[in-house]
Amino acid sequence: MTIKIVADSCCEFPEELTKEVKCVNVPLILMLGEQTVMDDEGFEQKSFLKMVSECKGVPRSACPSPEKYMSAYEGDEDCVFVVTLSSALSGSYNTAVLAKELYEEEHGTDKRIYVFDSKSASGGEAQVALKAAELYKQGRSYEEIVEETESFIAGMNTYFVLESLDVFRKNGRLSNTKAFAANVLSLKPVCKGVNGVVESASIQRGIKNALKKMVEISLEGIKDTKERILIINHCNCYERAAGVLADFISRVEFKKTMILDTRGVSTLYASDGGIIVSF
Repeated sequence: MTIKIVADSCCEFPEELTKEVKCVNVPLILMLGEQTVMDDEGFEQKSFLKMVSECKGVPRSACPSPEKYMSAYEGDEDCVFVVTLSSALSGSYNTAVLAKELYEEEHGTDKRIYVFDSKSASGGEAQVALKAAELYKQGRSYEEIVEETESFIAGMNTYFVLESLDVFRKNGRLSNTKAFAANVLSLKPVCKGVNGVVESASIQRGIKNALKKMVEISLEGIKDTKERILIINHCNCYERAAGVLADFISRVEFKKTMILDTRGVSTLYASDGGIIVSF
């Protein structure tokens, strides 16, 4: 059995994974007022952050077309495992499923395609891709990879802390009053993903306190960290991510740790200085 892993561009594939398994990103579209940016290999983070800061409209993203996914499914591989943003946050999952149906209508069902709803984003998607690849390398069957990866998704943890809430405010996910109060009082929410939906876990004064609290909360009740991979995604703040990693490993041991920079979609919503953790 040969496989390919396809993911929307909110997934930052670790380099080690791309060397072991064929990986393909399907780009989302980033819209800044009248300007449009493709979240592909040409994405340049620093210039994009400048565009976001200067955007007077509402920065948004749009999921890939079914045709883009269908193109990614093509190839000689026997199986394609697809990983998408949480279906509660984006239409990417539904589009990937539609593309699977259209592909099978056109080409038949000899190639087996399965679409995972990561119920997460960014590093959470990378976690799902890593898990599927790990099971494949262990010689697991298609059915076993699907079942065990779905179980893994159900037990995965995703948390994040943002330096700026401006994009959330512009998208109507935070009132102007709350955003103003957060800026004036330097309040930083610690957020978590629950069944693919973003919820507030704590509010702290200052980014350092928020990051420390995020580490504490995320580890509550977790006893199997030695069997997990910790992924820390950062938006233009490697030193901050390294500090968060140091805090984690001073408390518990992980099977492996990674620090990854954000791609376009994650950069848009995490904003300059944002940190996302998943394990």
